[in-house]
Amino acid sequence: MKMKKREDKRAIISPLFGGTELGRRDFFRIAGTGIAGSFLVPALRPHVYAKPGAEGPQLTGRARNCIFIHLQGAPSHVDTFDLKVGSWTPTNFQPETINGVLFPKGLMPNLAGHVNKMAILRSVRAPALVHSLQQIWTQISRNPTSQMGKISPNIGSVVAREFEAERQANQKLPGFISLNGGSTVSSGYFNARYTPFAVTASANGLSNLTNNVGQVNFERRYQMLMDLDASLRSNSPLGESVLDMDGFYQQSRAMMYNPEVDSIFKFTTDEGTRYGNSGFGNSCIVARNLLKANQGTRYIQLNLGGWDNHTNIYATNGGVYAPARQLDLGLANLVSDLIALPGQRGGTLFDETLIVAMGEFGRTVRTGNNAPGLNGSNGRDHYFQQFALFMGGGVTGGRAIGTTSSDGFAVADPGWAQNRSIANEDIAASIYSALGIDYTKTLWDDPFGRGFDLVPFANEGAWYPVLELFTRQVRSTPDGPARGVRRVT
Repeated sequence: MKMKKREDKRAIISPLFGGTELGRRDFFRIAGTGIAGSFLVPALRPHVYAKPGAEGPQLTGRARNCIFIHLQGAPSHVDTFDLKVGSWTPTNFQPETINGVLFPKGLMPNLAGHVNKMAILRSVRAPALVHSLQQIWTQISRNPTSQMGKISPNIGSVVAREFEAERQANQKLPGFISLNGGSTVSSGYFNARYTPFAVTASANGLSNLTNNVGQVNFERRYQMLMDLDASLRSNSPLGESVLDMDGFYQQSRAMMYNPEVDSIFKFTTDEGTRYGNSGFGNSCIVARNLLKANQGTRYIQLNLGGWDNHTNIYATNGGVYAPARQLDLGLANLVSDLIALPGQRGGTLFDETLIVAMGEFGRTVRTGNNAPGLNGSNGRDHYFQQFALFMGGGVTGGRAIGTTSSDGFAVADPGWAQNRSIANEDIAASIYSALGIDYTKTLWDDPFGRGFDLVPFANEGAWYPVLELFTRQVRSTPDGPARGVRRVT
């Protein structure tokens, strides 16, 4: 019997660097210590752990799909979804309280019409302030510098693998698709079948779904390849890499010369205009098409950069305005279209699709005696406080969960049952819970033989889904106690 190899979580609290989060300078100072640094980095992040729950994982299971919008570059929380109004606020932000939520209606006028569908987590705190490190952390729900972090798959790869058994024979697309470039974490130690299929959305679709030799010659050559080495592809003695490559071949072959697949990645000029004529807007159209087609894709990552506003954050044709306009038109129209489209369970696609939007961290709100927090270049620098936006998939909208201080510097009230700041691991647990995936599960096929937790230590109560996104009432299903699973209703 394999024994679980666990780190003692009681030893995580450390006063080494006098703070609760890891900044850029501390990160590189620790990394420079070599092997010692690899042990010190996990120790820098003190946690207040939830009590281990005997009731098992809390699953809502109302979502069938997930769209994760990665706002790369880190948007300013106090200028967007945790708006703080002061002398620094541009008049064209037009702050307005909608459903009790203060929102920059002038900055994102189309999304303002969907505030009643939003649940905004305002008590989220980032563990680090290094773009590359934290962008990975948000996608794998663990410290990338840890041993397991280095082999960890994207949350989307986990979702694709968990739902693989539900795939139907006629579904030809990968379970995980990434759109609009960006830094998307791959499938880690998982089989390459669960690697994100990276696509740049274009009105003309995917040009590489055909081959210049023609379909007849392509099919003939493909069959020759199978005749030559098919036996080496199945249970190959040459190792996992051959199996991975065969997975690529099989998925790619199913998509070639397939008019139904080709149509999913195409859209009209009018649609492109309505969604904003941007890379992000185009990706939102394709995301809608993917869910509508039901061709096997269950997790879609949309990447939107441009938020790293160290200089001139309020520049009219740049700064926060440029990415905010793309997000506003793309996401607002995506939500409207999903509401209008029937889902697979009798409701709408919006009802069964969880949408999550967040960056890697937030931006400064204090700089010395400068109350607005703008730096010498009229921008905002990296900061720990941030937000996460949830919509659809059973989310109760029209509210903010948690509050921050009057300037957005720190969490004033966490706003959820665990009574602490929300971490990336809690976000991941919330996504899995909404999809009905047991976030406390441990897989025992990792190359280290240590056991890979979908969310680290969640089975010991370390991390928890934000159930307040969905409801505060919890009851057990008849099979809950026997299986150790409770469903939130």
